[in-house]
Amino acid sequence: MITKKLPVLLLLCLLATAGFSQSQTGSLIRIMVSPAKSDMIYPAGEEILFDVAIYKFGKLIPQAAISYTAGPEMVEPTHSGTLTLKDGTGKIKAGKMNAPGFVRCKVTYTENGITYENTGTAGVDPEQIQPTTKLPEDFREFWDAKKRELAAIPLEPTLTLMPEKSTHHSDVYHVSFKNVSGRIYGILTKPKKPGKYPALLVVPGAGVRPYQELHADKDIITLQIGIHGIPVNLYQSSLYQDLAQGALANYNTFNLEDRERYYYKRVYLGCIRAVDFIFSLEAFDGTHIGVMGGSQGGALSIVTASLDNRIKYLVSYYPALSDLTGYLHGRAGGWPHLFKNEYTNQPAKIETSYYYDVVNFARFVNIPGLYSFGFNDNVCPPTSMYAAYNVVQAEKTLSLFKDAAHWRYPEQSQEGDQWMLKKLGVK
Repeated sequence: MITKKLPVLLLLCLLATAGFSQSQTGSLIRIMVSPAKSDMIYPAGEEILFDVAIYKFGKLIPQAAISYTAGPEMVEPTHSGTLTLKDGTGKIKAGKMNAPGFVRCKVTYTENGITYENTGTAGVDPEQIQPTTKLPEDFREFWDAKKRELAAIPLEPTLTLMPEKSTHHSDVYHVSFKNVSGRIYGILTKPKKPGKYPALLVVPGAGVRPYQELHADKDIITLQIGIHGIPVNLYQSSLYQDLAQGALANYNTFNLEDRERYYYKRVYLGCIRAVDFIFSLEAFDGTHIGVMGGSQGGALSIVTASLDNRIKYLVSYYPALSDLTGYLHGRAGGWPHLFKNEYTNQPAKIETSYYYDVVNFARFVNIPGLYSFGFNDNVCPPTSMYAAYNVVQAEKTLSLFKDAAHWRYPEQSQEGDQWMLKKLGVK
C-alpha cells in the first residue's frame, strides 16, 4: 500500500513545487543605491552622498559602468553623470538641498542590451517640511454641512451571507448601504459567537477591484469597503477592469473644478457612512473602533478620523492626496499629482483641492495614530507625506521603513495590524 501511494505523493509534490517556482521572479542584476549616512537624513546645506553597488549572482560586478541622475524627488534632476565602479561599488555626489525635502538618486546600468535601474532617497530635515496647501477659512463649516446632508439620508443596509467565505469562527457578508449619492458596498466579517465586539474599518487603496474578508479568525468585526458604488464580490468578473479602463479611468480628477461635485466628496462621506453602518450592528460594542488603509486608503484613514469623532485609532500607510499643490511651489505634490500639468493647473481646481487635501484633515486629527512609509516612494512622495504628518498635533508614531517604495514589507504590515488590534483589545 505504501509503495503504491509514493508516486502519487511525489507527483503532487513536484506539481506544487513547479507551481511555486513559476510564481517567483527576480532580477539578474541588482543595483543597491542608498544615502551614505546610516540614518539616510542630512541637514540642509550639507553635501549629500549616495553609496552604489552593482551585483550579479550575488557578487559585485567589477568595472560596472553606470549613469545616474539626482535631485529633488519627482521633479527635474539637478545632477547627472556617468561613473565606472572599479570594484563594483562607489559614491555619487548629489549636491546640496538648502530647504527641507528629499533628494532622489536614480542609477542605471545596462548589460547585454538590458537596462536595469534603481533609486535611493535621502531626507533633508524632513521633520521641518511644511505644507504648501492652504486651509480655507470655511473648511470645517463646509464638511460639517456635508455631514448634516449625509445624516438626513436613511442607511437602508443590506447584508447577504457569503457561506463560501464564512469560517467556523466568523460569518462573512456582502453588504451595502446608502451614501450621499448611490450606495457603498463592502465585505463584512463578524464573529459567530454572540457578544459585543470591537470593530475595524479598512478603507481602500486606489483602483477598482473586489475585496476579501479580513480577520475571520479573530474576535473583531471588520468592514472593508469599496468607494465606487459598485458591488465588491464579483471575483471572476471583468467588470472592474472594464470600469478602471473606461468609465472610472482617472476618477480622481472628475469634477475637480467644483468642490460640490468633486469625486472624492462622495468617497469621504462614504467613509463616514461606513462608520454609521458599523454602529448599526448589534454585535458592535459601541466604543472600540479604528480605521486603517494604505495609499488612497492611508489618506482616507486620516480623513475619516478627522471628520468622525467616533473613530478612536488610525493606521495610515503612505497616505496619498497629501499637499497636492506641491508642484505649484517647485516640489513634489501628493498622488494623484494633480497639478503637474497645465490641464489641472487652473484656479478653480486648485481652490477645490484645498477642501480635499489630506494635510487639512490631518490638522484636526485628535486621536492616536500609527503612520508608516518609506523614503523611496515614487507614487506618494515622502515630501508630501511629511507635510501631512508634521501638522498632526495628536499622539502619533512614525514608523519609517526608509528604503521602501510604494509597497510594504510584511513586517511593516504586521506592525500596523498588531498596533491596531492591541489598541482595540483584540488578542
